[in-house]
Amino acid sequence: MTAPSAGRFASLDLFRGATMASMILVNNAGSWQHVYPQLLHKEWDGWTFTDTVFPFFLWIVGVAVTLATARRLEKGQPRRELLAHTLRRAVILFCLGLFLTLFPHFNFEGLRIPGVLQRIAICYLLATLIYLHSTWRSQIAWVVGLLASYWMLMAFYPVPGCGAGALTMDCNFARYVDGLLLEGHMYQRTKDWDPEGIVSTIPALTTTLLGVLAGHLMRSGMSAPELIRRFVLTGCVLVLAGYALTPLMPINKPLWTVPYTLLMAGLSFAALALWETVARAPRLARWLRPLEFVGMNAIALYLFSGIMGRITAQTGLREWLFDLFSGFLHPYDASLLFALLMVGTGTLLGWAMYRKGWFLKF
Repeated sequence: MTAPSAGRFASLDLFRGATMASMILVNNAGSWQHVYPQLLHKEWDGWTFTDTVFPFFLWIVGVAVTLATARRLEKGQPRRELLAHTLRRAVILFCLGLFLTLFPHFNFEGLRIPGVLQRIAICYLLATLIYLHSTWRSQIAWVVGLLASYWMLMAFYPVPGCGAGALTMDCNFARYVDGLLLEGHMYQRTKDWDPEGIVSTIPALTTTLLGVLAGHLMRSGMSAPELIRRFVLTGCVLVLAGYALTPLMPINKPLWTVPYTLLMAGLSFAALALWETVARAPRLARWLRPLEFVGMNAIALYLFSGIMGRITAQTGLREWLFDLFSGFLHPYDASLLFALLMVGTGTLLGWAMYRKGWFLKF
């Protein structure tokens, strides 16, 4: 979303690029009837590789909020100007999400209002507001307060026809609120609840704020080995905390439960520690440079993936390529090869945009 500068962290671009490549991979199966389980979301409780992708990206957004906003504040940019800039970017992101939902038919009847880019926009806006008006200690308090508030709503609100504390697909507080406020404007496959719905945005914001806190560590000036150790330690603590809470609330991506939030944030800290290590190994980092190109234009490549995915489906190209690949591969591998082809195409586009100096800024 921004052009590279001397203040960029290569590890963050690598992590963002790997996350966006993963998002393209899991969103573009050649055949949805032939997909390896780890490349699908868990239907309800539990998690797969696919369930890590969106929280990773939101966490990275939080890290970027700290790095970019602090740099602008240090240059003397007024908070009012920063807020106006943040609001404009959030509105554009939200509208781009609606565009992807509408493309290619642009049928506004029953338009799905929530979505991936829409949630990113909301979390980015709120996380920046919190960052600008609080210290890192206050941000920890926000994390605790948001998770506690979400837990109490899910555990104690008496949902009509379900009672309090129900966390099934058919009965839970988040579904109840979506039904009240988003009826007729939710995800087509679920129809009466939305995986990016209203209530689950509360813990998703917490994921972003945990990324904000990681950004503070990256700006602390500590040595690379110490930073990596802190990230690994924090990651382990959060993962253990997430699993420790599972007797009280399951790990669940559609509800973005508290254990899921802690687990994914823990994995994010650990993953960035890994990418920080990779970024400091020149030979290895050189081989992984294409991921950095993807990370530098992540939103542009997400849009490309969404548009191309729909075009290949509508024109029959996806089905034709899947049938072609199935001629010499197992159907599951043929489906995966199509997804990898989409990742490769997106990576080439990211490289071309980098070479031209094109970076999506708004």
